[in-house]
Amino acid sequence: MNIFFQLKGTYLIDYALHLADDALILGHRNSEWCGHGPVLEQDIAITNISLDLIGQARNFYQYAAQLKADGSTEDSLAYLRDGREFKNCLLVEQSNGDWAKTILRQFLFSAYQYYLYQELQASKDEQLRAIAEKSLKEVSYHLRWSSEWVIRLGDGTEESHQRISGALGELWMYTGEIFQFSSYERQAASEGMGVDLVSIRSKWEEKVKEVFDEATLTRPGNVFMQTGGKEGKHTEHLGYILAELQFMQRAYPNSEW
Repeated sequence: MNIFFQLKGTYLIDYALHLADDALILGHRNSEWCGHGPVLEQDIAITNISLDLIGQARNFYQYAAQLKADGSTEDSLAYLRDGREFKNCLLVEQSNGDWAKTILRQFLFSAYQYYLYQELQASKDEQLRAIAEKSLKEVSYHLRWSSEWVIRLGDGTEESHQRISGALGELWMYTGEIFQFSSYERQAASEGMGVDLVSIRSKWEEKVKEVFDEATLTRPGNVFMQTGGKEGKHTEHLGYILAELQFMQRAYPNSEW
């Protein structure tokens, strides 16, 4: 084990993998809309957002591979880990459903990611700071775009309001996990490497309330929150995602374009 790994510790590897997995899985979900968006402009927008997220995932995977120093690469970390090894939160793996559900999932996660990356710019870790600074520019757009769509659907027609209200009923139970510390997140925060999730939760809640109020949406109350994704306990959705995402690499090992 090299001295670099000893200094950083396994918690930072897990932290980088968690950030990468969140971005990769949501990016893959959004990519499923490519060619199926409601109109051409929004088809392009959601596809570009998926590319942004996958780019963020690559940066975090590359850093995790550097920390592991065992021959891992960004590709092996994305394609050769099993579902129990993925550390993404449950929200990002939920099915696309209709356009309203996809939009709301993106908004809830982008609002979190925006404040996360803002704080991560102050990390003691140079690599995490750099990735956060670059990614924040992209996430700022993701948040603005998804916010406008939530308002458009919520304060639109009777049908659009019903659809996004239904999406809210399906997705809200997965939002609590975002702010529940895993062991590696807690240690990363305590070491000044990661973000204190408590410090950004109130900002996230304020942003959500602001958008929901304009969209005439009511935030659900007393909902039992689903957890486990950050520790590798996922819904059945992740298995289907990985079966598609990892098929080529597992069927034809070490293949290249």
